[in-house]
Amino acid sequence: MSAMSPRAGTVGSRRRPSKGDLTSQAILDTAERLLQTRSLDDIAVDELAAGAGISRSTFYFHFASREAVLHALSGAVLDALYESASTWLRRGGEPPEDAVRRALSTSLALWRKHGAVLRAAVRARDTDPLMREFWAGVARRFVDETAAQIELERASGAAPPGPDARSLAAALVSMNEQSFLNRSRSRRPTARDRELVDTLTCVWLRSVYGIPSSPQ
Repeated sequence: MSAMSPRAGTVGSRRRPSKGDLTSQAILDTAERLLQTRSLDDIAVDELAAGAGISRSTFYFHFASREAVLHALSGAVLDALYESASTWLRRGGEPPEDAVRRALSTSLALWRKHGAVLRAAVRARDTDPLMREFWAGVARRFVDETAAQIELERASGAAPPGPDARSLAAALVSMNEQSFLNRSRSRRPTARDRELVDTLTCVWLRSVYGIPSSPQ
């Protein structure tokens, strides 16, 4: 999900994925597919290697463990989630409701697409110290950026004074995560997805801006 680096000395070009890049991606793709129906504990390294068309020893050349694969998958998805949140974090002159609603809609779509990975990562943080540390860093990133945006909105007069910005940000970010986690467990998008986005948009607008959302 991250852009590949331009080749040295070639302005505007992008290097082609190496054989190693393609092998790593094949392992990640296999893991995400298997996580759709099974837990990480039930997936063997041999299955990940076979799915990627490589040997067990080659797997360990790319990843130290199954947990490392999940960590890489989670990092890519969470980077995409951060980019979706940036719709509001960098809203510029866009009306708050439009920016908030679009950010929430995009985030829910990502939870829909990659829910198996994110649910596995949430489970892993309860038992894996590295994953717990990783999630703590992710949470800080989201909360810090959200708190900074709330303070900017207040300073500009777009939002009224309110509770401590960081405490409010932590509550809103946690609400989003839990709501999207629960919704990602259902098999397919429904009208309830739109209802969820409407509800979360209303909570964000009232909490940050002190205004109701408009009917959709």
